[in-house]
Amino acid sequence: MAAQDGRSPDAPLDWGSGEEMNAFEAVMWRAEADRTLRSPVVAIEQLDVVPDWDRFRAAHDWAVRMVPRFRQRVVEAPLGLGAPRWTVDPDFDLRFHVRRQRLPEGGGWAELLDAAAQIAMTPFDRTRPPWEAVLFEGLPDGRGAYVLKMHHSATDGMGALQLLSQLHSKKREPNPDKPQPAFEPAEALSSLDVLLSQVRGDVESVPGALREVGSGALRALSDPKGALGEATRYGRSLRRVLTPPDAQGSPLLAKRSMSWRFAALDVPFADLKAAGKSVGGSINDTYLAALLGGYRRYHEAMAVPVVDAIPMAIPISVRKPGDTSGGNKIASARISAPVSTIDPKARIEEVRALILSARAEPAVNMIGLMSPALARLPGSVIAQLAGPMTKGNDLQASNVPGIGDQVYLAGARIERMYPYAPLPGCAAMITLVTHGDIGCVGVNYDAASFTEPELFIESLLDGFTEVLALKPGAGKPVSRS
Repeated sequence: MAAQDGRSPDAPLDWGSGEEMNAFEAVMWRAEADRTLRSPVVAIEQLDVVPDWDRFRAAHDWAVRMVPRFRQRVVEAPLGLGAPRWTVDPDFDLRFHVRRQRLPEGGGWAELLDAAAQIAMTPFDRTRPPWEAVLFEGLPDGRGAYVLKMHHSATDGMGALQLLSQLHSKKREPNPDKPQPAFEPAEALSSLDVLLSQVRGDVESVPGALREVGSGALRALSDPKGALGEATRYGRSLRRVLTPPDAQGSPLLAKRSMSWRFAALDVPFADLKAAGKSVGGSINDTYLAALLGGYRRYHEAMAVPVVDAIPMAIPISVRKPGDTSGGNKIASARISAPVSTIDPKARIEEVRALILSARAEPAVNMIGLMSPALARLPGSVIAQLAGPMTKGNDLQASNVPGIGDQVYLAGARIERMYPYAPLPGCAAMITLVTHGDIGCVGVNYDAASFTEPELFIESLLDGFTEVLALKPGAGKPVSRS
């Protein structure tokens, strides 16, 4: 019997079904020629119990059937001349990707976060599918934790949440009727095959490109004034987007290293949203204003003059409604983010104006437009070009809607879900994902930038407390670290 969309009920998910990386993904994959630009994404899920190991392993065996991307490795053309290709690994071994680990006796979240950060900092074996999953045992009260690490070239944050929402179960009991796709056969794909495929694709794309050029020329001829005005507006926007933020960065946070540290915060999400709404701000405006308040607090506590603004980057989703195919569909905006503004209401208003302006730029997806050209360059050159766009940022921050339903993993209820995006040379990458009524904040920060980690986390909590105070009776943020 066919599924409602016409596919077999045992067909795999459409998530991650593309064979080639898009240009943006190829840039992220190759930029790792500079080791400071490594791009793992990590999720930490708190489980109410430790799942049965055999059932946990079986859940991952099912997952790699449902999502062929889990069994695929990346093959590059000689000298990086073509788009990297995903192909089934003929030597795929689930035991390499899925393992369990026990925390030290008496350990808790501090030890879990240290272990997860170590996993994140460890480079992928680029000859294998770039992902791994670890089940942690030994948390207090019989709880467990699940750590999933994937390469950013496979998905952005929203795509990762789409993946987890489709693979996690809606009930604790096993489902004997779930789909059981067959494994895709392995393909003997060589680097030369990838290059030849790229050449064929380039040749086949020429007629379409010529038609597009011709269509554009006809439009310009039919309305030369309009075409000139559009080009002028885009050129001005491009100049603004390419101009670095009008902020030099904080001297306090100037140092960079290869040492990542993880922290986890719980924030009352409904209260945070209501606090922002009370002054005309969105949840994203309010979240970013809280982080910037934390940065100001950290400077004050360190007795260092507070800078007026810091260079900050935020992702902007360009994913179309209904697109559940995973992958990376994001643009990036860089702004001069206000730090010295003490009043949380005024800070939210300033942030809102900056974000609205950045989103409205016609050239906001400049990185996407540049990526096809960048993707044809050697990894070392990509790293030199892409590195300065992230290494100068004192903060990168993201906000991703979480899974709305209660979900389970191998019979264990997922109580929290903390996201950790990579740290591409910036001082901190901080991500918010909602889980039930909790805003789960994953803080990935450079140990050389923030030399007083406990003070930094306390300052971030104070920043959230500042904006939450806009709602009378709001709950308090807490640290899991």
